[in-house]
Amino acid sequence: MHEETDSQPTDPRAGIDEAMAGLDDLDRLPLALHVGRFDAVHTELTAALSRIDRV
Repeated sequence: MHEETDSQPTDPRAGIDEAMAGLDDLDRLPLALHVGRFDAVHTELTAALSRIDRV
């Protein structure tokens, strides 16, 4: 979970690149593992969108 303080603004894009990198080798993974990778990206994008108002 990401924590924020008023003195340290968080970049809303933080973590998105890392989550997206998890999709890089998707073609070499079993189909059953795809859901977890897409879920991680969705979670990070949702978190970034919720932080965007604080930019």
